[in-house]
Amino acid sequence: MTWAFSSWQDFFAMGGYGFYVWIAVAATLLPLAGLVLHTMIQRRQLLAEVRRRGAREQRIAQARKREETTSERYKSEQQGEN
Repeated sequence: MTWAFSSWQDFFAMGGYGFYVWIAVAATLLPLAGLVLHTMIQRRQLLAEVRRRGAREQRIAQARKREETTSERYKSEQQGEN
C-alpha cells in the first residue's frame, strides 16, 4: 500500500485545497468537542443535583421522624399530667 501524498507537506497542502479541507475538518471537530465537553459538564451537574435532592429528602425524613418522636413524647407527658 502506498501513500497518496509524497510528504507531510503535500498531505497538509491537500493538492492546493488544504485551507478549505482543514477549515472543514476544524468546523466538524470543534463542535463535536464542544458537545462532548457540554455533555460531561451537564452530567456532572445532574449527578450533583441528584445527590443534593437525595440528601434533602433524607434530612426531611429525619426531621419528620424527630417531630413525630417529640410530639409523641409531648402527648404522653400531657396525658401523664391529667
